[in-house]
Amino acid sequence: MKRLLLKTLASAALPLLVHTFRVPAAIPQAAAPPPPQLLPRQDDSSTGSCSGNTASDRSVWCDYDLSTNYYDEVPDTGVTREYWFDITNSTLAPNGVDRIVLSVNGSVPGPTIIADWGDEVVVHVTNSLSINGSTIHWHGVRQNWTNDQDGVPSITQCPTIPGDTTTYRWRATQYGSSWYHSHYSLQAWDGVFGGILINGPAAGNYDVDLGVLFLNDWDAQTASAKYSYAQTEGPPTLDTGLINGTNTNNSLGSRWETSVESGSSYLLRVVNGAVDTHFDFMVDNHTLTVIAMDFVPITPYTAETISIGMGQRYDVILTANQSSVASDFWLRAIPDDFCSDNYNGDDIKGIIHYGTSTGTPTTSAPDYDAKSCYGEPAASLVPYLSQTASSSGSLSSDLAVTIGLNSANLFKWYIGGTTFAVDMADPSALQIIEDNATVSWSTSSGVISLPTADEWAIVIIETTTAVPHPIHLHGHDFFQLAQGTGTYASAAPTLNVDNPPRRDVTILPASGYVVIAFQADNPGVWLCHCHIGWHTEEGFALQFVERESEIAGLYNSTDLESGCAAWTSFSEADSIEDDGSGV
Repeated sequence: MKRLLLKTLASAALPLLVHTFRVPAAIPQAAAPPPPQLLPRQDDSSTGSCSGNTASDRSVWCDYDLSTNYYDEVPDTGVTREYWFDITNSTLAPNGVDRIVLSVNGSVPGPTIIADWGDEVVVHVTNSLSINGSTIHWHGVRQNWTNDQDGVPSITQCPTIPGDTTTYRWRATQYGSSWYHSHYSLQAWDGVFGGILINGPAAGNYDVDLGVLFLNDWDAQTASAKYSYAQTEGPPTLDTGLINGTNTNNSLGSRWETSVESGSSYLLRVVNGAVDTHFDFMVDNHTLTVIAMDFVPITPYTAETISIGMGQRYDVILTANQSSVASDFWLRAIPDDFCSDNYNGDDIKGIIHYGTSTGTPTTSAPDYDAKSCYGEPAASLVPYLSQTASSSGSLSSDLAVTIGLNSANLFKWYIGGTTFAVDMADPSALQIIEDNATVSWSTSSGVISLPTADEWAIVIIETTTAVPHPIHLHGHDFFQLAQGTGTYASAAPTLNVDNPPRRDVTILPASGYVVIAFQADNPGVWLCHCHIGWHTEEGFALQFVERESEIAGLYNSTDLESGCAAWTSFSEADSIEDDGSGV
């Protein structure tokens, strides 16, 4: 449905532009990267390192627990977790087939960042790519009063040039599961991503933490190569998918596998890291207990399948209670065919073994109703820490999402009448620092200003196109006040302000609307965008300039200016052109 809709707008013969990701004629062979480094932990990350947090009571975390308001109160651990990342050109075979990838420390996904709630995280990111800039964004990390660490080109920094290192430093004020990824062009979907695991209390008890579990789509071609098709024809159909960076291709490759003990329970931190695939996640014959969405613990509920959009995360508990049925079970990530096409969508699988079994499963997927890429029902997503939202604010925007062709007959997405296009060499933060008065923003910068501290923003996003979109906001957990199909005016929904779902990625339904709300309590320039990779590049983004008068004080202007001077020199010398959005 999605591809057919967009192809009706496509032109028969369209020119191609140079995209920011360029693959060199020959990939240089880099020396083996150093392993990620971190300070010693008190205990293994799977069991937590705070007193009181045990398999029989995961709600406790030293002197804190699930009822602690983590927006206002954070443990002072005095601990720094330090990592060294090296972004390189590589040739890897995630599904058994060699392909050019961009990797972190030589692997896809890259190393998982592990910290405890309240720790400081320091990551030194070296760009060892041959001819591309890069940045790293810490997806879902609130960056409370640390907007300069958000890692978004054109917004908070200029790209790090080849050979240079950028050090990011942020506090783990939340706990739960997320991921980091490049925010430069489409690099995230060519391999520059990895997990974030922040230990803390949990809304359900479990015996073993199995860590981050990535669901990705994958193709024999790079995402950058596929983008040319996306610009002219609509979203391309990809070849296959990966579970935690691995899968098979006929006799090649291998499945992700893990072993469980009957009677024990296991935490899976499921992350949808796909460029353009909404997954239905399941384990054959097992019921899953969902205990968190994004970085927000919720009242537990059970489900056989989890509908998970791009950029979203769900923490789920798998109880190993099916040994009487079989010894081996398929774990599946099935593309929701309402919005996601994949040539091998029924073969994106991992394996759960009971005990010492190593067999190939013969189990079948459960009968289930796909949710039309709508995501998990709002009624199920009840935050454990209750918060009340506002249904009115000093900012109230109704933003229509549309698609069209530009003068070069390339697809562009519009939100609020604007297709996003910003300059990597002149990020928003730099403009604010260099201007003594309020910046006069260009229309294409898609700026929505929130000048007043703690004011509420109520944002309606709606579309008449039959394409759903995962909407991600940086710098905040927002409240989801309403979500539905049809126009917002005709639906006239009652806004739910009494502890509604609270997260950083929600779904704008096909031919529908979503209403989000948040308070201006975190000064900075915060990107809001569709997390479909093609759509962000095609202009589906805007930025909230929050408390502009306070932003300059958050930045080291010398570091920002020197980084941008380096990028300007590099991009001019190497003739880097950006035909995308800049983010």
